[in-house]
Amino acid sequence: MPDPSALPPHLTADDLDRLIAGRHAEPFGVLGPRLCDGKRWLVAIVPEAERLEAVFARDMVELARLAGPVFAAQVPKSKYSYRLCAHYADGTRWEHDDPYRFGPVLGEMDRYLLGEGTHRQLWHALGAHVMTHEGVAGVHFALWAPNAQRVSVVGDFNHWNGAQYPMRRVGHTGVWEVFLPGLGDGVIYKYELLDAHGAVRQKADPVGFGAQHPPATASVVRDISGYGWKDGAWMEARETAHRRDQPISIYEVHLGSWKRRWDEGGRPLSYRELATELVEYAVEMGFTHLELLPVSEFPFDGSWGYQPVGLYAPTIRFGPPHEFRDLVDTAHRAGLGVILDWVPGHFPTDAHGLAQFDGTHLYEHADPREGFHQDWNTLIYNYGRTEVRNFLTANALYWFKEYHIDGLRVDAVASMLYRDYSRKDGEWIPNHMGGRENFEAIAFLREMNTIAYGEVPGIMTVAEESTAFTGVSTPVDTGGLGFGFKWNMGWMNDTLRYIEKDPIYRSHDHHLMTFPIDWAWTENFILPISHDEVVHGKRAVIDKMPGDEWEKFANLRAYYGYMWGFPGKKLLFMGCEIAQHGEWNHDKTVDWDALKGENHRGVQTLVRDLNHLYRATPALHRRDCEAAGFKWIANEPEISKIAFTRHGTKDDAPVLVLCNFTPVERPDLAVGVPAAGHWEEVLNTDAAIYGGGNRGNMGGCDSLAGERDGCAQHIRVTLPPLATLFFRLKRN
Repeated sequence: MPDPSALPPHLTADDLDRLIAGRHAEPFGVLGPRLCDGKRWLVAIVPEAERLEAVFARDMVELARLAGPVFAAQVPKSKYSYRLCAHYADGTRWEHDDPYRFGPVLGEMDRYLLGEGTHRQLWHALGAHVMTHEGVAGVHFALWAPNAQRVSVVGDFNHWNGAQYPMRRVGHTGVWEVFLPGLGDGVIYKYELLDAHGAVRQKADPVGFGAQHPPATASVVRDISGYGWKDGAWMEARETAHRRDQPISIYEVHLGSWKRRWDEGGRPLSYRELATELVEYAVEMGFTHLELLPVSEFPFDGSWGYQPVGLYAPTIRFGPPHEFRDLVDTAHRAGLGVILDWVPGHFPTDAHGLAQFDGTHLYEHADPREGFHQDWNTLIYNYGRTEVRNFLTANALYWFKEYHIDGLRVDAVASMLYRDYSRKDGEWIPNHMGGRENFEAIAFLREMNTIAYGEVPGIMTVAEESTAFTGVSTPVDTGGLGFGFKWNMGWMNDTLRYIEKDPIYRSHDHHLMTFPIDWAWTENFILPISHDEVVHGKRAVIDKMPGDEWEKFANLRAYYGYMWGFPGKKLLFMGCEIAQHGEWNHDKTVDWDALKGENHRGVQTLVRDLNHLYRATPALHRRDCEAAGFKWIANEPEISKIAFTRHGTKDDAPVLVLCNFTPVERPDLAVGVPAAGHWEEVLNTDAAIYGGGNRGNMGGCDSLAGERDGCAQHIRVTLPPLATLFFRLKRN
């Protein structure tokens, strides 16, 4: 250790010890150039260097080693710009700009908003940004870690040595920052923290824009600026497409298993390949939107993305960020919206993630009765902390603004709303009023929806919520949570229970198909047949159907017809549209070979035609969320018959939906209709093109005078076995 009298005036022996040990909390107070007693001193830290020089425009000053990797020298007062040149034992040299000669990047407004926890564009301040600062190209790093004693950026560029690039504190914001010149896009990095307890831990960047391919866990610098969007027409018009009076039919997709390249080791398609193949397929099938299982970076494939670590990073599994934008941009130009599954409810305990980030329970609750999900072995965000709510709300805006995402489907909302979710007595802490509602999570969801709808025109948010919590899709200013739509889990559970039964027993459970209308107008509903219904022993949709091969397919076709006729927007998980056998497996792919079978092709054609009919027929969608859009015609449990009409405005032709859930044909069946005229048979799930027996009504029926089912007019039809028929009144 050098004589303290030989140290630069601003550097103490204690400073030197802490620099060497990588424990100095204020490195910018001692490193870099400093004017002391009329002299300018330069202190630098370069591990493993044998010699170190400061190279000015015309001069070179050799720095003396103080101890370990710390060097110092007196330098000319008038020379501010310099580079460091390190010489190593193997004869190599490294010339670089000294990070400690640069001023802060974060401005006064950033500091104010960060300190307040209200920075709505948080990703502009935190994370790793490729930029030019004070005339030099490099990367600015910024991290929120208020309880850390020291934070450094580490990577291959400094041999993962946390002593080399410690960061500066940004006032009292809890944020640390440093500008590292010479780095750029593609650099691998982590943050090394000396945590609140003096332990050293390495963490991925919570606001990083990229990550290594799992199982590697580092973040990757990604320059997300400068993308040339070509979707202006879609972005201007999408607000109309997301109104509740518009047709919305969603194709839910797990990108990793939609298709694979088996000739290339079974790899999944890239974002750019999906931009061609998936978009073309969804458009051909008549869907209005893609819904993607989470694309935020996640460590474990088996979580399907529902345990994310990098909320701000599109997963590298299918390509870098700009290529994900290619997928979104292509979808938009094809008239297809893109919804992301978003997971603000919990996060995994992986060591490189958010858990005990700075040695404290920074993002999560300390008490496991509030902060641990027993079902998923994950941690729950502390929604009562302003900075955590800001982190999540800004993330929603990030996907909307940076990636032009059209909607977020929020996962597991029920688990957020209730403190006792999936917990026994004594395993949860009541709220301050002694109840089970999670007021902090409710406030967060309202805030997120208010800000998202207020700042980004034309978007939609969707809640996966399975309880009777009221007002999920009611505006915040009238007491609701503010979502645009809610999944109708009750409809899904009831109707699947019904359709799985042998037809001989269905008459006893007819209410399962009719009861959902009793709450159909309480929310803006989406009818989901999602990924959760075809995994974990629940069987593929076709395998849920009873009977022999013919009955299975006829049942499924009739059920899909009922689903597309019933009030509510539509969602179907990939593979269900071709009636593939076998549960979904994230390690495999949709069983496209099934389409070699006529019945499977028939179901696919039916789903396509249902989508096109739904979109082209206002009565089937314009009042999806209003009681005026629906009227019961007949319910006959003893023969498992259902009949109802759908209505739009007075100028829209009404549609009669007629279902037979028995394998018995009903010839010459009288059914009431709300108006006189010719009723066109616009879709019949028993048509031969769908794999049916081609029993129908020769294109339509003329109404007959005479009361039936409470109507003054009726039609006489052939109702095929296990079939759903659509009749539309023909307007002159």
